[in-house]
Amino acid sequence: MKKAISFMLCVLMFVFCAVPANAKTQEKAPSVSAETFVLYCADNGQIIYSKNENKKMKPASTTKIMTSLLTLEEAASSNKKVTFTNDMVAEGSSMYLKIGDKVTLKDLAAGMMMASGNDAANAAAVTISGGAEKFSVLMNERAKQIGMKNTHFITPSGLDDDNHYSTAYDMALLMAYALENEDFANLTSKKSETVSFIEPQSKKTTYANHNRLLSLYKYCIGGKTGYTRAAGRCLVTAAKKDGLTLVCVTMNDRNDWNDHAALYEYGFEKYSYYETDDSEFCIDVPCVGAENENITLMGEKNAGTVVLSDDKNKIERKIFADSFLYAPIKENEVCGRIDYVLNGKTIASVNLVATDNVNSIKENKSIWTIIKEMFTYG
Repeated sequence: MKKAISFMLCVLMFVFCAVPANAKTQEKAPSVSAETFVLYCADNGQIIYSKNENKKMKPASTTKIMTSLLTLEEAASSNKKVTFTNDMVAEGSSMYLKIGDKVTLKDLAAGMMMASGNDAANAAAVTISGGAEKFSVLMNERAKQIGMKNTHFITPSGLDDDNHYSTAYDMALLMAYALENEDFANLTSKKSETVSFIEPQSKKTTYANHNRLLSLYKYCIGGKTGYTRAAGRCLVTAAKKDGLTLVCVTMNDRNDWNDHAALYEYGFEKYSYYETDDSEFCIDVPCVGAENENITLMGEKNAGTVVLSDDKNKIERKIFADSFLYAPIKENEVCGRIDYVLNGKTIASVNLVATDNVNSIKENKSIWTIIKEMFTYG
């Protein structure tokens, strides 16, 4: 009997030990129908939740994130105008350019990000590089710079090609990178955009954004849809809540809208953006040899970091500054620092800087006064 009880205790101990430490977190994580996906934090580069995130897949029209970004960059540095020609014609989704239509590069980006225009992507490639093949070189060079190690672009539109592929993780890197471009961030956040054609001058078309998540999820700040029969439904989006920016990518996902919303809710519940309030933080430190007894130090700027929501109230602020300083000191000179510590680890640091110039007493005295003092106190 004792042996049986001992055996049962051993079994129970094994069962309890076998439960992973993060089982509670796993239970809360949503079920996702995508073949591959990633929930990525744009603020610290951390993968929050994923499945097969490095599996090479066909990205379909989410490719246009790269094409639009390069097009907007070119638009910002040149005044090129685009006249639509036969070699720019493309199958599939379109912004319905006609031969002879004339628009700006910025308008082509709008046609790509709103209506997913393959014609707009081809027109941009021809205008910027002379053709899709040369333009793909630019795309792949930029992908390498971003750190997209499992990506190779062939078509500017994302139409299928055996050598045109990416991964959920790489596309998350791309979206986070693209959001740093102000023109792209502004464009991708719009539910629609109106293009006024240069030729014909009377033509004006409003394009609705295919990204329905902008309406379905209040924290969504942009994204791009994609679909081909071979790729399935692809979706790249970004969302921001209380300072925290997340990027979600699903590939071959028949339930993408709901999956993205569920993944974001999971991410925003689990993680928080912790922003320090140091630009208003001041301390006075004695200053030897100064006109005034003290010098005021202030936090150089606010800093931010991403932490588990449960840890947000556990962060400690530690001040590091000498017990006294020596004049002279220049305005904005670094005189200390503030560390933010969580569980014994520094997670953010901010410099303490002087708020004003502090001159030494001797700097404002005449040579005769200094000589007099030397004889008086010598």
